[in-house]
Amino acid sequence: MGRQFLAALMLTALAVPALAQYPARTVTIVVPFPPGGGTDTGTRLLAAKLTTKWGQPVVVENKPGAAGMVGADYVSKQKPDGYTLMMGNFGTQSINPTLYAKKIGYNPDTAFTAITLVADLPLVLVANPARPLAQAKDLVALAKSQPGKVSYSTSGSGGSMHLAAALFENASGAQMLHVPYKGGGPAIADLIAGHVDVAFATILETSAHIKAGRLKPLAVSGLQRSPVLPEVPTLNETLLPGFNSSSWIGLLAPGGTPKVIVDKVAADVKEALGDPELRQKLIDQGALPVGGTPAEFQALIDTDRRRYAKVIQDKNITAE
Repeated sequence: MGRQFLAALMLTALAVPALAQYPARTVTIVVPFPPGGGTDTGTRLLAAKLTTKWGQPVVVENKPGAAGMVGADYVSKQKPDGYTLMMGNFGTQSINPTLYAKKIGYNPDTAFTAITLVADLPLVLVANPARPLAQAKDLVALAKSQPGKVSYSTSGSGGSMHLAAALFENASGAQMLHVPYKGGGPAIADLIAGHVDVAFATILETSAHIKAGRLKPLAVSGLQRSPVLPEVPTLNETLLPGFNSSSWIGLLAPGGTPKVIVDKVAADVKEALGDPELRQKLIDQGALPVGGTPAEFQALIDTDRRRYAKVIQDKNITAE
């Protein structure tokens, strides 16, 4: 027993210097989505800042497919040494375990170690300007007076636009008609054209249309107002206290990654997000920079998983 204890102490002594030098080589952040989207853009902005801070290359590798499950599966099988990370989002971590429960090839409870929430991405409830809607309460009143007649467009079944609207229906008692499209672009285009009435969409996708008068903002879906649309109130403050249906992005590592590495990355990301230039670039993308501890991020993942599991089951939502 004494020899085993001594051996363990020696291994620990050898490991500490190596961990203290992290990172000693290139770090890869896998984005489980195609280039150009919100998750990818935010990752590349952060990677550039971490490259400078760490003095080691931080490269972004896109591994899209199956609603993020291809990239997530790849990362879950990598060595837990901190050199392969993943920028997940609320879809990969909190929705897929329920929506694709029979298709996920890894255990979502053990495959990843939460590092830190990078940014919150609230949606904005927008309406076609021709509709008689000035506030979110007008939408609820209209939908209740004409159940199933008021239509909302989404990027597809089970996506962030759909689940935000489903949560809104559950919380407000409104009954609306879901009109799914193959992507957020077509969903917004048909809203502007007047083929549908409203939509929950990203601020990045809608802010230019709002400023040009092509869309009318009714409310923001997060707990706080967006710096990009400071005049638009939240549903939380005006109609539905506690309502929150924001998307988010956050860093994760393969399950079993040493705590000392996880804590270092979390602290360094928080410091990077405090940089005024990086913060403004993220805000311009419709994101709210956050940062925080691994425990706080894991709590968010768990809370959202329960929240979205309930609405998926209540609304009998299935993946396309």
